[in-house]
Amino acid sequence: MLFQNAFKVVDIHGHLPAKKGSSFIKRSKTGDAYNAERSERMRLTWDFPHPSEETDEQKAIPLMDRWLAELDTYGVEVMNFLTAEDNDDMAAKISEHSDRFIGFAHHSIESSDALPELKRAIEQLGLKGYKMFGPLVNRPLHDEALMPVWQYLSDNQLPVLIHFGLLGRAGGIVEHQNMSPLAIFQVAREFPDLPIIIPHFGAGYFKELLHLCWSCPNVYVDTSGSNQWVRWMPYPLDLETLFRKTFELIGPERIIFGTDSNGFPRGFSYRYLQDQVRVCREINMREDDMENIFGNNARRLLNLEMGVKQLNARQ
Repeated sequence: MLFQNAFKVVDIHGHLPAKKGSSFIKRSKTGDAYNAERSERMRLTWDFPHPSEETDEQKAIPLMDRWLAELDTYGVEVMNFLTAEDNDDMAAKISEHSDRFIGFAHHSIESSDALPELKRAIEQLGLKGYKMFGPLVNRPLHDEALMPVWQYLSDNQLPVLIHFGLLGRAGGIVEHQNMSPLAIFQVAREFPDLPIIIPHFGAGYFKELLHLCWSCPNVYVDTSGSNQWVRWMPYPLDLETLFRKTFELIGPERIIFGTDSNGFPRGFSYRYLQDQVRVCREINMREDDMENIFGNNARRLLNLEMGVKQLNARQ
């Protein structure tokens, strides 16, 4: 096991393979070439493996067994997956190692069966929350037609993780009525028992996310991904600033660790975990605060068994 810290990690933000052709970004041939060039540059920057490096022997290992080996290698206790081919596929895959994997429902909130499908995913399939992309919802998030879903999530205190901000890789979505985290403000205020998780520190909308968190104590910040969107901001911003400012405003109880790990041969994005732990130590966070951020905050929201330190403190 590579991870040397005492606390047990829970990763709130992973992805399983989706259906082929299900990409939400429609690009021209020029856009595809641009995205490929930028993606390769990112791969080299972060020293991620090239797909050609994956051996036939590795490919032959069942997918969830590969993920289990990744968790064991990097000292991750539980991985929460947000997307798969569909809700049934998610439930089937995480059931292979149900003590280490959990999952969220993911389907369109605008579909006519959004609420029945969510109830089925939670009550029959055993999923733990709901995943959405704000810029893919083509009506205001506080639209009356969406209220039954928010009400069900709130009544059951089920977390919803909503991506706001830049969406997709190079050539992706940068403008939409539900681009900013503030698009969920009215819902967050109307349903104060609804835990709302916003990933990637707002993905370009950090100021708006901080404002939302200041107003709504039911909003949580997910730290996942490379957070390279800071390079597209008009002022200097880095991972240390993201953690420091968020910690100063909302404390350690509403920050939740994630990686955005999404497949092989890359597997678990250990580099992201390393960088985030390093930053937290450099700004002199307490061990208990780090245990909350890297594990126990997710455990509380997902009703998982608490980490060792927290259990000992209660005894």
